[in-house]
Amino acid sequence: MDAEALKTEAAREALNEVSDGMKLGIGTGSTAEAFVRLLAERVSDGLSVIGVPTSERTAALCKELGVPLSTLEEVPSLDLTIDGADEIDPSLGLIKGGGGALLREKIVAATSDRMIVIADESKMVDTLGHFPLPIEVNRFGLAATRLAIGMAAKSLGLFGPLDVRGGADDPFITDGGHLIIDASFGRIPDSRALARSLQDIPGVVEHGLFLDMADLAVIAGSEGVRRFTPLAV
Repeated sequence: MDAEALKTEAAREALNEVSDGMKLGIGTGSTAEAFVRLLAERVSDGLSVIGVPTSERTAALCKELGVPLSTLEEVPSLDLTIDGADEIDPSLGLIKGGGGALLREKIVAATSDRMIVIADESKMVDTLGHFPLPIEVNRFGLAATRLAIGMAAKSLGLFGPLDVRGGADDPFITDGGHLIIDASFGRIPDSRALARSLQDIPGVVEHGLFLDMADLAVIAGSEGVRRFTPLAV
């Protein structure tokens, strides 16, 4: 199977965890979109769910396909979030934000009783960091924030380019009106220490390290669809 077919198979398996009446967080990105399309088929067959989308892009697709939506203001506690990831380590630590929705994705996941991450097997890694880490930042004080990120990384032995997504002349703007810095650190031996350091920087709105959030990973690959729970590492 190609990558798109594998994403669909992972999404199909995860859909088995969705039951009638659920309040459901719905992720962003190509794998999450595969899930939305399958979910819409079930909804058309009579499944009753309320979805809370993690981006305007996901919201638009759900509306197009007839998936009922609400907001966290109306439904502040969710049963389950299903989302993709850019990288997944053995503890089910994640790098997310390649689609630019990491802040809303993390808020939605944090309000959910469970989070299931769906992906093809190429997203499984021994250590996070090959994929550039998205860091959502306030536009005010960008240069100072980028300098602080670099200094925090250096203190942990991490180095690499800190690129504003889209470039200075036409930067990518998140749904929340922020910028994203893609930090190409390479291997991140201590993701928890990096997460703490980034949280201490005032200009950092959120970072793409999702630690201790995913309860189950549904991974499609050459050996079929497999399920992983967090390993203690």
